[in-house]
Amino acid sequence: MHIAVVGLSHRTAPVEVREKLSISEQSMEHALKSLRANEQVLEVSILSTCNRLEIYTLLRNPESGLDAVRAFLMAHSCLEENNLLPHLFTYNQEEAVAHLMRVSAGLDSLVLGEGQILSQVKKMLRLGQEHQSMGPILNRLLTQAVSTGKRVRSETNLGTGAVSISSAAVELAQLKLGQSQGKDQLMSLQPEKVAVVGAGRMSRLLLQHLQSKGCTGLMLVNRTRPRAESLASDFPELDVDCRLLDELDHCLSNCSLVFTSTAADDPIINASRLKKLSLSSLRLIDIGVPRNIAADVEGLPGVESHDVDDLQEVVSRNQETRQKVALEAEGLLKEEGRVFLEWWDSLEAVPTINQLRATLEAIRSEELQKALSRMGPDFSARERKVVEALSKGIINKILHTPVTQLRAPQTRSDRQDALKVVETIFKLNVPEDGK
Repeated sequence: MHIAVVGLSHRTAPVEVREKLSISEQSMEHALKSLRANEQVLEVSILSTCNRLEIYTLLRNPESGLDAVRAFLMAHSCLEENNLLPHLFTYNQEEAVAHLMRVSAGLDSLVLGEGQILSQVKKMLRLGQEHQSMGPILNRLLTQAVSTGKRVRSETNLGTGAVSISSAAVELAQLKLGQSQGKDQLMSLQPEKVAVVGAGRMSRLLLQHLQSKGCTGLMLVNRTRPRAESLASDFPELDVDCRLLDELDHCLSNCSLVFTSTAADDPIINASRLKKLSLSSLRLIDIGVPRNIAADVEGLPGVESHDVDDLQEVVSRNQETRQKVALEAEGLLKEEGRVFLEWWDSLEAVPTINQLRATLEAIRSEELQKALSRMGPDFSARERKVVEALSKGIINKILHTPVTQLRAPQTRSDRQDALKVVETIFKLNVPEDGK
């Protein structure tokens, strides 16, 4: 069996490609079932965020299994092979395990050390379990990735003051405001008329960071009023004007800075909509994937638009000091990856161990029956139980050392040599397929 991950991220693909591969929570069950329907895919789980889409698999055959995953991605994205494959990365075995550990720790994130990715890996694990697309291998791997992410954040300073996509978006607004005034610095957002479209988790973080950067009031636009009002109630120091999505035009016409973060599949703001409004100066910052703001708004008079790929401008200003802490975290990741690989390698011994147990148990049972038949009717039930327990104890004692040695951490070649010796000595008939 073969562990592999196929995917793309902000490092390999622009947002216009990433948004075509995004898989919503509502569509996740169908996607997992489609992948599991292929006989080469034994286990699968999917990580889908604004900056990455990664499919983790346990494959029967690596070559045909990876072909099946890539075929799924082409069908799902409706992209031609030459428009998709150059953006994909593939990691196998040890590299796949190491990549997941880095992702969970926040070392592969746009914002180094971000905390949201750990929650998203937890969600990937939960959805894989709920939809029964995972077996013992991926379940163990993802569970360990989550604990690794927690360990990195508790044992290093990587998570201290770590910014998120939302805070980077707020800093981008501050930077662009400064640049518009001829200053290369972050400016207070107090004079801005701000709106946030969407009332989910990312919007909650937006409100939190906007408040910390000088914003005193804003419009909060959402599809339903109760959810917007519930979010607003958590920020009593902010003057929040809750509006329905039907009032988006009013918001765009009366605000100078608009953040969008909704789960809409299609853009909710486009050039056609903006051309109908009287706009003097409007800055749009979109952190939704798929994008909430269409690309055609670029170049409209009085409109400045940015998406998640533009966050790199502010992220790069904060990365240098965090890179040193990341090196410390890398050592923990290697240790955790080794622990998983040693466990996984030990499973290679399971078929041989099971066959050895079955062989010795058959001998024990046969010899026990012979002995009991010779004891005659005077042998009590209690005595029979004592003799049977004795025979089982002897077998377990005999098995303890070889089983422990076969499952102990060691190189794959050493383990395979030991397995061959045991299989030859006891003439075991062990299947060749998998662990």
